[in-house]
Amino acid sequence: MQLYFSPELMANNYQLLNIVDQNNNPLGYVTFLFDQEKMYVHGLCENEGICEDFKELLKPYLKGLSKIKSDLDIYAYISVGGKKIDCDIEEVKK
Repeated sequence: MQLYFSPELMANNYQLLNIVDQNNNPLGYVTFLFDQEKMYVHGLCENEGICEDFKELLKPYLKGLSKIKSDLDIYAYISVGGKKIDCDIEEVKK
């Protein structure tokens, strides 16, 4: 399934992105909060069937955001279908 980010709110220190499918149906959201040395990420998708698609969408976005500052600490909690998933944050920071 094709997933996309649809911006809801964006500012210098935070972003709220809706996760939608190709028909613009809402499937979840991701928030990013920025501090001088930290980035907090919280994501939620209800449908367990899109777990891998969600990870494929999120990883390159996180990788790009992590380039803002080389020593940025990333704290993330991502949930799909009520279960926490691992997004390999250390791999994203490379």
